[in-house]
Amino acid sequence: MALTRAGHALAHLAGDVDGGIALLDRARLLNPNLAPAWFLGGILRALRGETDAAIEHLTHAVRLSPLDPEMFRMQVGMALAHFVAGRFDAASVWAEKALRNLPCLLASVALIAASHALSGRMDKAKQAMQRLHELDPSLRVSNLKDWLPIQRPEDFARFADGLRLAGLPE
Repeated sequence: MALTRAGHALAHLAGDVDGGIALLDRARLLNPNLAPAWFLGGILRALRGETDAAIEHLTHAVRLSPLDPEMFRMQVGMALAHFVAGRFDAASVWAEKALRNLPCLLASVALIAASHALSGRMDKAKQAMQRLHELDPSLRVSNLKDWLPIQRPEDFARFADGLRLAGLPE
């Protein structure tokens, strides 16, 4: 568990996604039944653009712990992986599941807004953007990178473009 939390902290607080994945992989080797190591590794892989591996890890985590109190993390990870893969309908479905489990989850609302905008469902995108603004009025396109460390420039650009289309200010 210590390696799992250290990998998570290294990636999210220090920005070392590769180092975080290495620690999470080590935790999985030591305990292949540790759902947090699987889902956190899946989320980091999604941030790195490895969507198939991310979905595989997240699916495995759900099987290991189907009633996990952190299910919202697995669901938002799936939403992110599908978004990065360009599957916006699946991304919005998973993000909405995560939002039902944790109604104030900013990442879910952002993924819903960007997914709907890029799918041409502007009414739903604007509605999600209104909720996003309620949750974090300071969020802007210019500070997105500080908030969600999507690694590949093309994935980050797509996310920013979707949120821009939905109405996120520069």
